Amino acid sequence: MPSSTSPDQEDDLETCNLRFSDLDLKDTSLINPSSSLKAELDGSMKKKYSFAKKKAFALFVKTKEVPTKRSFECKEELWKCCQQLFTDRTSIHRHVATQHADEVYHQTASILKQLAVTLSTSKSLSSSDEKNSLKECLPHSHEVSAWLPDISCFNPDELISGQGSEEGEVLLYYCYHDLQDPHWICAWQTALCQHLHLTGKIRIATEGINGTVGGSKLATGLYVEVMLSFPLFKDDLCKDDFKTSKGGAHCFPELRVGVFEEIVPMGISPNKISYKKPGVHLSPGEFHKEVAKFLSQANQEQSDTILLDCRNFYESKIGRFQGCLAPDIRKFSYFPSYVDKNLELFKEKKVLMYCTGGIRCERGSAYLKAKGVCKEVFQLKGGIHKYLEEFPDGFYKGKLFVFDERYALSYNSDVVSECSYCGARWDQYKLCSTPQCRQLILTCPACQGQGFTACCVTCQDKGSRKVSGPMQDSFKEACECTARRPRIPLELSQPVRQPVSPEPEPDTAEDGPQLV
Repeated sequence: MPSSTSPDQEDDLETCNLRFSDLDLKDTSLINPSSSLKAELDGSMKKKYSFAKKKAFALFVKTKEVPTKRSFECKEELWKCCQQLFTDRTSIHRHVATQHADEVYHQTASILKQLAVTLSTSKSLSSSDEKNSLKECLPHSHEVSAWLPDISCFNPDELISGQGSEEGEVLLYYCYHDLQDPHWICAWQTALCQHLHLTGKIRIATEGINGTVGGSKLATGLYVEVMLSFPLFKDDLCKDDFKTSKGGAHCFPELRVGVFEEIVPMGISPNKISYKKPGVHLSPGEFHKEVAKFLSQANQEQSDTILLDCRNFYESKIGRFQGCLAPDIRKFSYFPSYVDKNLELFKEKKVLMYCTGGIRCERGSAYLKAKGVCKEVFQLKGGIHKYLEEFPDGFYKGKLFVFDERYALSYNSDVVSECSYCGARWDQYKLCSTPQCRQLILTCPACQGQGFTACCVTCQDKGSRKVSGPMQDSFKEACECTARRPRIPLELSQPVRQPVSPEPEPDTAEDGPQLV
């Protein structure tokens, strides 16, 4: 989403570059590195603690590195932290030790937990599991810098070109793979993106990685090459898993990389609903045939098939498959509750699911299957992105919402939404004009000219008042359009749903951490 939005904490890549205090640590009773505690620790635990602390410190310092042009003659190293530039290792180490002890302390506790889990798991590994475990540890035997591509043969301008032109590109991808050390991956991804001058959002968890990054085509190409050759991902990722669109680094205000419990925020622990039990994947061609068969039926409401849009209502509002059921939910973490509340709707049905890039369907289909009410559950592999590459004039009508400053991508000329004020055909989102409001609004040029630029009457009234100082902050989230929308809608039958206005706050880390 644009930098001017205020993303929902549950569903957004809210953490900046490895801001450890914001990482997903549920156990607050962390190990305290006090002298009294150290005295109580046995020798083995002291060694583990020392290792974890050193690793945490090194990872934190690594995330503060500033990419510089290097040559054989000059290997200058710079670090930036707290708006200060450090030119030598001693000064940055001193700064981190004195100013960021809490962050390092939290990260140390997290690493100790990872070690405990790894040790417990390793005792029950089979011979094949041991091979996978060795493969998992491979990257950690090297410094982060060992997994950065050599860019010395390129002119630095080549890497950063296209940040405001047609030459740039945006990548959208995800990869489910069990990760023992997501914090190391986080540090590596931060360093890799800075190295290639990429911006965007990357979400990492023990279940895998979900990212959307933008930069020059040279930079995104190098990024894909690195990801495809990286030991942990090379067997699970292929070039076709990276969805591309025109854009660049300018599509994102900054680079945000963080560690979370889930790589797509459904609100349910991956230990309860695993990505390993999804629905059947259909290629765009196969999905197209299934949709054609569904739409050819005379009475779709009585059909044994449901074409289910897994996205949020403001996404489906501006673009969707014909005949789809588009839940009127504000964010994906409401999806499980929506399913629970409407189980009768899915009973003995064949469900065709789709989302932007495919990632929400991975967990969403697994959840629906776990309920045991559907006859069959299928999902569109690669999501709408891949479908539109093959069928730009197919059954998907309207624009494709994306979670960056472009708002939407256009593959066809269809306009399926309307101005919230006059009802004229319109599908270009803008932010509500009221300060501190973060809702999206569909208002056509004519209505904008009349001053209708807010998301609701309440915000329009607030925008007309002259307010200054701290009072202005009280506007946030006080919108009629949010208050009167039910959190979980109940489908009384199986109608062909049409999302309705107005537009509550977007959920900004779905498929383009979203993320995909």
